Amino acid sequence: MRSQFILSLLLVFLASGAWAGDIQAGKSKADSCAGCHGPQGVSTIPGYPHLAGQKAGYLVASLKGFRNGDRANPVMAPMAKPLTDQDIDDLAAFYSSLEPCQ
Repeated sequence: MRSQFILSLLLVFLASGAWAGDIQAGKSKADSCAGCHGPQGVSTIPGYPHLAGQKAGYLVASLKGFRNGDRANPVMAPMAKPLTDQDIDDLAAFYSSLEPCQ
């Protein structure tokens, strides 16, 4: 019974993605994102999404999709192409740590 509880906690922790990225590293890597998505992840450009407060898993999946071509976008594809998995995890950790746009 105890081992099932520990396994359940481990699965919740891993599913949260809390272990994956470094917020401070993501903040330092986000300069190239700020022009379109704002310095705090709140875009002022119509049609460009807010990133602040998005779930890390969503951001990771989106960036990896742009990087590998599963998601087509002429602006995002070249931005995501050079990102490593660690870069993506760090950016996702940073943006998901910010207050969501109201």
